[in-house]
Amino acid sequence: MADIVSLLLPFFGLILIGYIAAKATKQPAEALGWLNTFIIYAALPALFFKLVSRTPFEDLTRLDFIATDLAATYSIFIVLFAIGRWVRGNSLADCTIQSFAGAYGNIGYMGPGLALLALGEDAAVPVALIVCLENALHFIMAPALMAAAGDDRRSRGQLVFDIARKVALHPFILSTALGFAAAAFHIDQPLAFQRFVDYLAQAAAPCALFAMGVTLALRPLKRIPAEIAYIVPAKLIIHPVVVYLALTAVGGFEPVWVYAAVLLAALPTATNVFVIGQQYGVWQERASATILITTLLSVATVSLFLIAIKSGFLPA
Repeated sequence: MADIVSLLLPFFGLILIGYIAAKATKQPAEALGWLNTFIIYAALPALFFKLVSRTPFEDLTRLDFIATDLAATYSIFIVLFAIGRWVRGNSLADCTIQSFAGAYGNIGYMGPGLALLALGEDAAVPVALIVCLENALHFIMAPALMAAAGDDRRSRGQLVFDIARKVALHPFILSTALGFAAAAFHIDQPLAFQRFVDYLAQAAAPCALFAMGVTLALRPLKRIPAEIAYIVPAKLIIHPVVVYLALTAVGGFEPVWVYAAVLLAALPTATNVFVIGQQYGVWQERASATILITTLLSVATVSLFLIAIKSGFLPA
């Protein structure tokens, strides 16, 4: 148990420090802008490039792994969408955001820090693959579904172009693609460049977790949606269980890959879900509430999954 506490304390402690700092200093939300810019455009891309470029190329081409993980994630998405649409009778746009709330975890900000801290450098490749390819699919699905709902007024051609540009030019995707190229062609990186990338990468997890704590503090809990009753267990419990069952059923994956995927699936709702809702004016306050509630509860649920992994209760 002490090992679990030692893993989680720095992780959730940084979120708590950010939360307390925001409450104590009462800085406006705009003050977080440059830190988020540094995280998204410098620190996390450096981390992904470092992890991928220094990995044997054959480990980067496990399409069976990423396909299984994405299938498990989108099975949660589809079930939640069906509940919202045909049980709750919600609009297509509302169902889209609700489904992302239950299937889109905070893998970018929280994933690398937690997985590498808990599982070591061997978790680097599965983490990079999941973060980049899952985000890429989410970037495609969100505007496509919103266009189908009639909440995106762009023409079909403009929509396709904007989606392709967003995916291709996203810093996470670009840095991972460069890492793939460096690994494939065995490009020797100068020592000075390696140290520069390492320096940026080391800042990724602390800055991202601190920023997340600030973000949570700046989004007070105003409206708790009724859908929270099934979205929260779907995100924090069912999603990681389904990912685990899918990967073990397919088989042939290293245990650390399975555990990395489970930990990332166990993470709370991504802050990007609120951003998507805000962009289209759909389910905004309720998305914010879902992010806050799942983040608070994930302290317990992530701890349970870590205990299950470390104790051998979840054999891979």
